[in-house]
Amino acid sequence: MAKLGKRTRAAREAAAGKENLSVEDAVALIKSNAQAKFDETVEIAMNLGVDPRHADQMVRGVVGLPNGTGKDVRVAVFARGPKADEAKEAGADIVGAEDLMETIQGGTIDFDRCIATPDMMPVVGRLGKILGPRNLMPNPKVGTVTMDVAQAVQAAKGGEVQFKAEKAGVVHAGVGKASFDAEKLAENIRAFVDAVSKAKPAGAKGTYMQKVSISSTMGPGVSIDVANATGN
Repeated sequence: MAKLGKRTRAAREAAAGKENLSVEDAVALIKSNAQAKFDETVEIAMNLGVDPRHADQMVRGVVGLPNGTGKDVRVAVFARGPKADEAKEAGADIVGAEDLMETIQGGTIDFDRCIATPDMMPVVGRLGKILGPRNLMPNPKVGTVTMDVAQAVQAAKGGEVQFKAEKAGVVHAGVGKASFDAEKLAENIRAFVDAVSKAKPAGAKGTYMQKVSISSTMGPGVSIDVANATGN
C-alpha cells in the first residue's frame, strides 16, 4: 500500500467520521483541506436509486450554475455557413463540419462541450461511439442540438453544466473552484442538486437520492445531508 503524504493524511484525518454534514459545513471542510498548489475543482457525486440501463430510469439534464464553474470551457460547434459564423462570433473555440468530424475520428478531442445545428446531425451521428462515452454527443434534450448556436455557446461558456447518470446510477460534475467564496459554492451545489432532483425519471423506484458527496480534486470526499442539500 502506498504511503500517504503528510498533506493527504491530514486531510483524511480532518474528514474522518464527519458524515451527513450541512452544505455549508461540508464546503468549509473541503475548502480548508484544499491545499494543493493549484486551484482545485470542487466536485459533486450523487448516488441515485436508478438503473440507467432502463430508458425510463435515465437521468440527464443541464443546469446553469449561478456562480459559474470557474473553468474555461472549450466549445466545439458543428455548423455551416451563417450558423458557423454565428458560432465563431459567440466565442466558439472550434467550428467545422466534415473537417471537424475527421479531426475527432483522428483522435483529437480538444473541447469540453459539443454543439450542433440539426442539419449537421447526420455528420455528428458518425461520431456516436467516440463522443457518446465522453458525454459529449450533442443532444436536443440538453440544448446542444439547436439553431440558436450563439445562445448555446454563451450558456456553455457561462457556467452551464450537463449531467448524465452513469451505469451505477452515479451523477458527478464540477461545481466550482476551491477559491470560490463558501457562499457561492453552496449556491452552486444546491442548484445542481435541485436540477438532478427535478430530473427524477418516471421509472425511479424507492429512494431517489441516496447519497450526496463533495470533494476537491486532491481531497477526500465528504457526505452531505440530502435533506439539507435539497432544502427539504
